[in-house]
Amino acid sequence: MTAPTRLALTTVNLDTPEPAALARFYARLLGWDIAVEEADDVILRAPDGGVGLSFQRERAYVRPSWPAVAGQQQMMMHLEIGVQDLPAAVEHALACGATLAAYQPQEDVRVCLDPDGHPFCLWLTD
Repeated sequence: MTAPTRLALTTVNLDTPEPAALARFYARLLGWDIAVEEADDVILRAPDGGVGLSFQRERAYVRPSWPAVAGQQQMMMHLEIGVQDLPAAVEHALACGATLAAYQPQEDVRVCLDPDGHPFCLWLTD
């Protein structure tokens, strides 16, 4: 089956109770600029033109548990962020406002939580 038209993934949306605050966290973390800022939606665009990030207000937002716990809100997705120096990247993420997750499943990956509790992985690239 072929798509009737060209489809291009442009943006990943994260729910949050405070779009501007979470967008500013990721702008600091990634070194990206805010492209659009509205009350309920803030968009970051990748400087290289790749997939951007959008932060949309969800008034009924519930922090996900990491790792997953039966009966509790579970993460729906997470971001994978490649790094060349894992300890330095973790230090930077923590300085931006992330927390290091208590559970770390791999030696060459560090799971961090953004200020709203979304997990994201920092992992060593070649």
